[in-house]
Amino acid sequence: MPHNARLVFLVCFSLSLLTTATSFAAEPIDIGSRLELLVDDTLIESQSETARFELHHPTPREIVFNYDKPWEGTGCGYQSIFKDGDKYRMYYKAWNLDVQEKKLGPNHSNFTCYAESDDGIHWKRPNLGLFSFPPGSGNKQNNIVIGKAYRDWMKSAKPDPVHPAVFKDENPACPADAKYKAILRSRGPHGLLVLKSPDGIHWSLLSEKPVITDGAFDSENLAFWDPATRQYRAYWRYFTKGTTNEKNWKPSGLRDIRTATSDDLLTWSKPQDLKYGDAPPEQLYTNQIKPYYRAPHILVGFPTRYIERGWSKSMEALPELKHRKMRSSISNRYGMAITEGLFMTSRDGVNFKRWPEAFLRPGIERKDTWNYGHQYIAWQLVETKSDTEGAPNELSLYATEGYWTGKGSKLRRYTMRIDGFVSINAPLKGGEFTTKPITFTGKELKLNFSTSAAGGITVELQTPDGKPIEGFTDADCTELFGDTIARPVHWKQGTDVSSLAGQPVKLKIKLKDADLYSFKFE
Repeated sequence: MPHNARLVFLVCFSLSLLTTATSFAAEPIDIGSRLELLVDDTLIESQSETARFELHHPTPREIVFNYDKPWEGTGCGYQSIFKDGDKYRMYYKAWNLDVQEKKLGPNHSNFTCYAESDDGIHWKRPNLGLFSFPPGSGNKQNNIVIGKAYRDWMKSAKPDPVHPAVFKDENPACPADAKYKAILRSRGPHGLLVLKSPDGIHWSLLSEKPVITDGAFDSENLAFWDPATRQYRAYWRYFTKGTTNEKNWKPSGLRDIRTATSDDLLTWSKPQDLKYGDAPPEQLYTNQIKPYYRAPHILVGFPTRYIERGWSKSMEALPELKHRKMRSSISNRYGMAITEGLFMTSRDGVNFKRWPEAFLRPGIERKDTWNYGHQYIAWQLVETKSDTEGAPNELSLYATEGYWTGKGSKLRRYTMRIDGFVSINAPLKGGEFTTKPITFTGKELKLNFSTSAAGGITVELQTPDGKPIEGFTDADCTELFGDTIARPVHWKQGTDVSSLAGQPVKLKIKLKDADLYSFKFE
């Protein structure tokens, strides 16, 4: 081939590849009418320097539960909380940690307990009549739902009741006798057991042997039905370095999280270690991952960050130094370790956007705080009514206080706005961002946003190449201001965008002194 012809060929071939790559990159993302949270940059094509993602924090509210019954002990936690019809359910571990100089005293509590509520705030313990406490006393007036005491249904399995994760199975094919599932650590052989129940009270084994065995499991290990992928997904604790042995497990390295999928909760895929992008390696004790109920294609997690700060003047200035020193006499980390809640999200279950800044800090120094086991967030959030008259519902999260530092631990409620984990924020001088090309279904575009009295938001709809669409330009848009969970965007011609449904469009959104949390076409 002559030199000039070869050059023309290479140029044309390169342009062809570039055109193909550009075409592929511009393939629109079909969001249909689903809610999209602004928790990551999946839909973002560009943004100004003044428009930034901002992590928000829950507001502390009241103590909703005191774990002060004789069978509960000082180490209650690992709560599973979910809405079930008109009722809120809570399952939790009852475990006693009797701290004495250089040793832990006897443990009289080793149970999974159950509580329920009509509003997510006021909780009660039903008398279930299943287990005697004290053991052998015949007194079954308690809310113990799973115990170590032998039951016929346990067969040869040895479930550990103090590592429970309970969920209502949303699989449409789930049989009636297994509408509730529980994931418990096995006390031998090493691994995770799956239990089933028709009512969340009476339990039996789904399998007599552990179904997942590659991990550490000394945490709240969990599973759930993922409606987006139509399969079960599990998340559990492991160490980045370590050896698994049924008789002896020797951990080393970082505490971290592993996942796998299953069609039946019995046979699981090859485990995958979670990836966190550019977030730094950290000790993660729990994971608390679940599909967000308003946008189930997005998984949200509230892992616990475990950090050993070492002894210092600041450590000695933290609450309850005498008890901290006593805990340290057993193991130095018991006295100097601190825990707090983080926030992370994923769209594929493996790759997570994990915020390095704390989502739930230990907070103002006070009794029962700034200790190992503090701010373990319950699995998971629920929607509750606001106590502010006229305000919309809000999200309630729950976190542990007083873990092993007193006569019994406590559960504090925290609240935040619906979808309010992360926003795109801009100051009064303004900022903007543009989405990648998307396709949608629906008649209106609704925003969940908050502005100041002087702030505002406008939305322009564009073609995939960035040209404003007539009738939907920024100049046509009526500026939105206020603070609301869902308000339609207005242009001069109204709110109807159905003429563009199914066509690739971009959203160019301008903000000033405003936060945008989510949007949805419907």
